[in-house]
Amino acid sequence: MNTWQTIRYTDADYEQKVAALDRVAQPNDTVFETVRGIVEHVRAQGDEALVEFTLKFDKQGLTPADFRVSREAPKPEPHVLAAMKHSLKNIRSFCKARRPRDWERKNKEGARVGEMYRPFQRVGINVPGGTAPLVSSALMTVAIAREAGVPEIVVMTPPPVDANLLFALQFSGATEIYQVGGAHAMAALAFGTGTIKRVQKIFGPGNAYVVEAKRQVLGYVAIDQLPGPSEIAIVADGSARADFIAADLLAQAEHGPGSQILLLTSSEALLRAVEAELAAQLPRLSRQTHLADVLAQGSRVILTRDIKEALRLADDYAPEHLALFVKNAREAAKSVRNAGAIFIGNYSPVAAGDFIAGPSHTLPTGGAAKSFAGLTVDQFYRRTSLVEYSAKTLEPVVPHIETFSEVEKLDAHGRSARIRLQ
Repeated sequence: MNTWQTIRYTDADYEQKVAALDRVAQPNDTVFETVRGIVEHVRAQGDEALVEFTLKFDKQGLTPADFRVSREAPKPEPHVLAAMKHSLKNIRSFCKARRPRDWERKNKEGARVGEMYRPFQRVGINVPGGTAPLVSSALMTVAIAREAGVPEIVVMTPPPVDANLLFALQFSGATEIYQVGGAHAMAALAFGTGTIKRVQKIFGPGNAYVVEAKRQVLGYVAIDQLPGPSEIAIVADGSARADFIAADLLAQAEHGPGSQILLLTSSEALLRAVEAELAAQLPRLSRQTHLADVLAQGSRVILTRDIKEALRLADDYAPEHLALFVKNAREAAKSVRNAGAIFIGNYSPVAAGDFIAGPSHTLPTGGAAKSFAGLTVDQFYRRTSLVEYSAKTLEPVVPHIETFSEVEKLDAHGRSARIRLQ
């Protein structure tokens, strides 16, 4: 029996249902209040609060002396190490292609203007653990910070730390690793505790509570974006492979509670074929509880009037991952405004982006792709603008400075320029 929601443009309430796809990233009231209490408790009590929350949420009785993981991880199996090395090579190559560079030019009056980029000195990175130790998240956050030249890379991950994950963190360049996860870990990074020194900026994905904690500490520290539970939207026409689509949907669904999967297609035949493939492929997978939750609570299969409407609805949805299974997929991608990452054509599984393609898989979720972009190496830098005038280049613009000063009723501004020419 199907557990996912099927919607067709012929349904009487179709317009109402698809209007709900136009999302805004915001927490529910329960998450907001719960996280507010956690953040304030950590701010007030520091390590004592971390001990309390680690026991409550992770069922681990740790002392502050246990927080930092200093043991060296064992080397993983050869095929695991080979996969990590392949992924790291692509990640580093992608970083090199877009690393920001200092620049300088002369403006209209001949003054020198430009920008310089310097890496943050200390950043915090959340790496999810638990039932799915996200080794790839270690590579796609920590390695990017290292490529940017960040000297202190602090990782927070829930206890106990999986051996492969620990190796990936050390292999990627983490300088401090703490077995503390969740909203309380984000508060520790923002405010500092007796054991954990505060950071300048927080990066990395997490559940709804981690994401909300990052939102609540913004201002005390900078944050990268709001990357929460995984999600995918697929736009497909009649030329698409139903088995590929079902496999991609299930791949994101296995992340479990909070994840969202969405298919938008103009083909009734494909819709039915995908539903059949979901039913056929589902029993073969291991994470049945996680899959069942997402299929029941967070899955929609929608028949649209045409592909143009499907693309418009996908743009409203602003998914973390958008997969285009359509003819002329590269052309269709040009019309997309809101998506964390776009996967083009039948042979671009989202899993390739999750693990090895090169761009970071840390992407905005919950509709936040309307405002945020995915994680890139330049986010680990601070940009500073540079301005250098000489007496010769300043002289012709002092009257303009004085004009602005007069209009804005800030006479000291104008005088600060004029005095240099007297």
